[in-house]
Amino acid sequence: MSDMELTLRTADRARKAEVTVDDGQTCGEVVQSAVENWTLPADSQYTLTNVSKEPPVTLDPSTDLADSGVLTGEILEIQPVLIAGRG
Repeated sequence: MSDMELTLRTADRARKAEVTVDDGQTCGEVVQSAVENWTLPADSQYTLTNVSKEPPVTLDPSTDLADSGVLTGEILEIQPVLIAGRG
């Protein structure tokens, strides 16, 4: 396991941070840390998307960063899961 430097941001770009994380950390753990540190609504669900890839890749929350193909210097975006319902 080794450290990697990443940029995390919210989808609306209101929050952004340069972070150093262990490449063995799961994508879900990264999301949970961001939700806690940025005091995002805890009753919402979020995905982690690597927006440095073309096209952007939504990452599996149970997979660690290294196995997800995330590389140092990339930008990961915390995106809320929009749930459509009947009105």
